[in-house]
Amino acid sequence: MLPVRPSAEARQFLALRRSAAKKLIGEPGPSPETLDEILTIAARVPDHRKLSPWRFIVFEGEARAKFGKELARIIGETKKDVESKDLIEAAGLPLRAPVMVAVISSPVDDGRTPVWEQELSAGAVCYNLLLAANASGFAGSWLSEWPAFDAQVAEVLGLTGSERVAGFIYLGTSQVHPPERARADISEKVTRWKS
Repeated sequence: MLPVRPSAEARQFLALRRSAAKKLIGEPGPSPETLDEILTIAARVPDHRKLSPWRFIVFEGEARAKFGKELARIIGETKKDVESKDLIEAAGLPLRAPVMVAVISSPVDDGRTPVWEQELSAGAVCYNLLLAANASGFAGSWLSEWPAFDAQVAEVLGLTGSERVAGFIYLGTSQVHPPERARADISEKVTRWKS
């Protein structure tokens, strides 16, 4: 297979890519089999030295509510002046969509490959996961929020000392067409280097 495959359809797909609003993702979500296919596609990213410096934690069905209870417990133990609405909000985070995937940046200490390159690969997995889900007919949203940066959440997820949450990817069916939003003016973001 050739390394390049020109496709006007693929260019159009990428040009119109949009995330779905987290509050507007509903049923149905991808089946476990479809999700496995999406994750296989998501893993086809640049990966210096083939280290696969990332992994997935999938939350489906009741696992979402169980994880939400852990988030509520953590908020209850750590936040000063916690209110019931804070607990309810924390418990509801994983329930925003039928499927939630935590993409974990899991750098490999091989003594040669910069961790930054490996973290970028994990970010590419997040983006490729959104693209693969969209191409499979599902809406997605890539979020982090406080659970991605909390040490107790990392412990609940079983992360090692070098691992971090690259993002929580929410997957399901968009209840409305995502509106277009303002995009960067590329002419303000591009310079052409001259010696």
